[in-house]
Amino acid sequence: MALYEHVFLARQDLSQAQVDALAAAATEIVEANAGKVTKTETWGLKSLAYKIDRNRKAHFVMLNIEGPGSLVAELERQNRINEDIIRWLTIAVDEEEEGPSVMMRKNDRDRKRRSDREERN
Repeated sequence: MALYEHVFLARQDLSQAQVDALAAAATEIVEANAGKVTKTETWGLKSLAYKIDRNRKAHFVMLNIEGPGSLVAELERQNRINEDIIRWLTIAVDEEEEGPSVMMRKNDRDRKRRSDREERN
């Protein structure tokens, strides 16, 4: 089975529950096509470098997927149909990253810096 990282950006006006529902729907699509999601990470609401469909921010979600290539085609087809997903990218990887992704480690580091600054003030 091939390994993939699938990241999608959801509209900024969605609630966190709606974003979680999008991730769950993507997981269902993967499982229905003989694959499995090994890890799901929600990176949160982040600013975009440029506007996409009148959105300045987006909810970022990453899925680590194990499955056949036809699964990726179906997942991307469903993303094209869904109006809540504004962008997505699927990359084939040689091996899955152990532990939290780089984005999650960056979030932890930023939180630590903020708390250190607040303690000094």
